[in-house]
Amino acid sequence: MTQEKLYLREDVYIDPLVNKWYAWPNLVAPVTYAMYMTKTHKRLMNSFVNNYELHIIANQDAGMAGGGEFVNCTREQVDDVRRLIAKFENEHGICRELCEAVKQLDALLRSHTSGESIEPLYEQVPELLKGYVELHMDLYHQPSYRLIEGLLYQSPYYQPSIQSVSFGILSATEARPFVLSTPRLPGPDNLQLHAPFNAPLWDRIFRARTEPVTREEAEAMFTGVPTEGGLDWRKLFTTEAPARTYQAPAEEVRLAYVGHAGFLIETARCAVLIDPVIANRGAGNADQVISYTELPEHIDYLCLTHNHSDHVNIESLLQLRHRVGQVLVPKNNGGSLADPSLKLILGQLGFQVRELDDMETTLLPDGRILSIPFLGEHGDLNIRSKTAWLVELKGKKIYAGADSSNLEPRMYQHIQRLVGDLDVLAIGMECVGAPYTWLYGALTTDTVSRAVKESRRLNGSDFDKAARMVATFRPRQVLVYALGMESWYSYFMGVDYSDDSQQIIQSGRMVAHCEGMGIPVERLCGKQTLCLA
Repeated sequence: MTQEKLYLREDVYIDPLVNKWYAWPNLVAPVTYAMYMTKTHKRLMNSFVNNYELHIIANQDAGMAGGGEFVNCTREQVDDVRRLIAKFENEHGICRELCEAVKQLDALLRSHTSGESIEPLYEQVPELLKGYVELHMDLYHQPSYRLIEGLLYQSPYYQPSIQSVSFGILSATEARPFVLSTPRLPGPDNLQLHAPFNAPLWDRIFRARTEPVTREEAEAMFTGVPTEGGLDWRKLFTTEAPARTYQAPAEEVRLAYVGHAGFLIETARCAVLIDPVIANRGAGNADQVISYTELPEHIDYLCLTHNHSDHVNIESLLQLRHRVGQVLVPKNNGGSLADPSLKLILGQLGFQVRELDDMETTLLPDGRILSIPFLGEHGDLNIRSKTAWLVELKGKKIYAGADSSNLEPRMYQHIQRLVGDLDVLAIGMECVGAPYTWLYGALTTDTVSRAVKESRRLNGSDFDKAARMVATFRPRQVLVYALGMESWYSYFMGVDYSDDSQQIIQSGRMVAHCEGMGIPVERLCGKQTLCLA
């Protein structure tokens, strides 16, 4: 008798977790995790426990809920949050101590103003950081340090045991809470499996979206793995095969917009996926998304533009890992607290990773991938882990600029002389970003003035900057993307645009400008597929 075959349901979503908090790259790197846990997670949870009524009221306002300051838990979960705080204090106190050690090291280096040799300061490095940092001076005698990241991943500070994955079903939840402000607590509507992110278990589970398993095979996946939550694993599976499946391209170059900043660029011989944030298909978006079952079973290269959670999306990456040949990431500074190595982070997640420097090329069967310099969107911090990508297949040139800001037009003029005109120029226009401290403030150990916060923002290109790129590259088509307009991404984007939002106004001007020049243009939302013949 033929055994019943089971597929992982399309409306099953996951929250990858580090100590119950939604995982993004800086929660994988050990020192940055200690900083965010101590300065952000505990602060938010203490605020919720002390004044949960305010948090509950604030989360009823869409404009406030995505700001990252309000925990979206219920009155009944106050004691659960209180217990999580106690666990942090009792079992992970080393993180608080490590955070304090970073503060002491910063103070030590700021006190070294003579410009003389920094070598005597090694003896004064806080004990927890001894052997894990290199001290150095720049050409103007300013002291600093680098973390020896490869060694830190082999230290007691890196704890894969606190990693887990929470499973839920879209139809059984009202909305997913904003990821940067709310812990994921076990409950009747989720099932949390405790295993490190690099465990082969995740590949076996997520492969079942397209390759069915027997009931016995499915049961074996969930046997012997520590779990929390009341959701029965059997509800995650269905006997129905996915209604939508992958269709390979013919002879043309095919460009598929897969949501937010994601593109799948293919020929019959190769597939390149950029910044995937793949939506789970549910009743509310069934016809508006390209989901996991519609992606190729083998992706030659997965390219990541920069280390923000809407571009390096661990939730999507874990579900794609079994399909990916190699991940390409931008070259890293090496050891900067604000700029942890993407290569090392993704290596801990079980990927094969290669770094590319500016203007470095990777060859493809039908062309190449070129790493393009990425300026802006990081609050003027010295962050090198950012690159745009130019994918050239069968002579068609597609530029995916993500949140690049055209701060120096001459740079693009130099690049255009090397690569020529473009077939497709895709640029993000989230032109009024948050103050840089919204994302990086937990890594600072001194007070940042309001004037500095307001001046240094996480801005992408506005109309003027994007229009200059069009003038330089003379594209045959323009795509405006990465605005966070898709409603199903609100749980990690936290944006709520109105018609008078500058992002809408500026991108609208861009659409009108290109239309006036006779250039096909679209402000992307949902899904879109282009064939470049």
